[in-house]
Amino acid sequence: MTSREEFERANRREAGLRSAMPMAVAARYDRRLGRVVIRLNSGLDVAFSPREARGLEKATASQLREIQISPWGFGIHFPRLDADIYLPALLQGFLGSRAQMAARLGAIGGKSRSAAKLSAARRNGKLGGRPKVVRDHAERRRGC
Repeated sequence: MTSREEFERANRREAGLRSAMPMAVAARYDRRLGRVVIRLNSGLDVAFSPREARGLEKATASQLREIQISPWGFGIHFPRLDADIYLPALLQGFLGSRAQMAARLGAIGGKSRSAAKLSAARRNGKLGGRPKVVRDHAERRRGC
């Protein structure tokens, strides 16, 4: 059971979040752009590809057409997919944590084929490639 003090603390946290964080006032799927567009109470529009959002990766245009905004404006809901997106997380980390963002950026960088990268790979190959990991005798006995 929740005490009155806990309830009041939760209300204060929510009020602080409402004053500090933009809220969604409208949302739609733009079929021409292939993007979900969210209008914020600040007048800013935020758009993202549903392919980049967890739960929307394989959604069709007809499934994305209906979007509901949560009562406080901090989330959007796709009823045909039973998927939700929390707006503060979207704005803070592009639908994922910093670790997920770093992994995404690392994957993009790893696919790069610049002249400098190719040249470095050739030089490393002439030297025998990456150095082998050498374990000491005690680690081998433990099976590490």
